[in-house]
Amino acid sequence: MNISIVTVGKLKEKYLKQGIEEYVKRMSAYAKLEIIEVPDEKAPEELSPVEMEQVKQKEGERILAKINPDAHVIALAIQGKMQSSEGLADNLDKLATYGKSKVAFIIGGSLGLSDEVMKRANDTLSFSKMTFPHQLMRLILVEQIYRAFRINRGEPYHK
Repeated sequence: MNISIVTVGKLKEKYLKQGIEEYVKRMSAYAKLEIIEVPDEKAPEELSPVEMEQVKQKEGERILAKINPDAHVIALAIQGKMQSSEGLADNLDKLATYGKSKVAFIIGGSLGLSDEVMKRANDTLSFSKMTFPHQLMRLILVEQIYRAFRINRGEPYHK
């Protein structure tokens, strides 16, 4: 399985980079995992609703340009479906079983995802009703993907 995580913005925090690199390395035993960063749109702190949509639109165009046309797209969104680690593992297993070898997870910028990205998504996923920094979300997502593969292989992993 080829998994890509398309995410807005550059990761600056060394501790997050190290954690992500560790899980990407561990994932190599199970699947190819690639993290694709697209630039965030520079914008002032205070934005009108129209300006917010314009920022999401520009970031969305960059995201969509990086998605493989035959990829199964899972957008991370607060309003997405919540599921357990076992549920995510089951979903990834079903995708592999039905020939969906390319999966793209999408993490938006600080304003979220554009309507176009949400329309392209085959599925949505929420980790919580809470808001997390998108940089931290990368680490959480990579760890959960790794956990899903361990679960599917029947390998031990702490609960």
